[in-house]
Amino acid sequence: MNIDNAIAHSDARAVIELLEDIALPIDDVRTIYNAFKTDKQIVGCVAMNLSVRTSVHEREKEYSQTMVDLLIDISQNPVDMGARWAVAKNPHTPIDVLRHLSNDTINLVRALVATNPSTPSDVLEKFFGDEKIVRDGLSGNPNTPVKLLRILADDNDKMVRMRLAENRGAPHDIVESLLKDSDVAVT
Repeated sequence: MNIDNAIAHSDARAVIELLEDIALPIDDVRTIYNAFKTDKQIVGCVAMNLSVRTSVHEREKEYSQTMVDLLIDISQNPVDMGARWAVAKNPHTPIDVLRHLSNDTINLVRALVATNPSTPSDVLEKFFGDEKIVRDGLSGNPNTPVKLLRILADDNDKMVRMRLAENRGAPHDIVESLLKDSDVAVT
């Protein structure tokens, strides 16, 4: 079924099937979103389509103003919390949207903002005082301020130290010290 027929017949199953194709033109994704913005399942599928485009393919290749406009709109759509997760982690999400989502009531949304390499350092610093799940997101973010990375290098959670060891923004001396970590999974 083509996009026009799927929308005209409000065929959610056909629309979802269309959204599973990341080769679907971004303008068609926007058309679907605009037609179904109150449908939680479809909003979630639109967000997932955008997420897969930027995590599986070349991130810059998938950049477009249409994508940015969709990310902005979805971030303000109260229909689906899961859709906000996808927006929070998307590298094309505008900084002002990341700032907005950094105050989300859902800790996982804030945690994904903490992992987003586009999140500004002042927001990342604010997260250091947040819940553990949010703080943990800082360890893998290449933009996390070095002073916080130094503290995270001594974290009791080996997953934090593992992400920090793989963080391309971590200073050489931190990575060197993690190579001597007592937990072999970190080294």
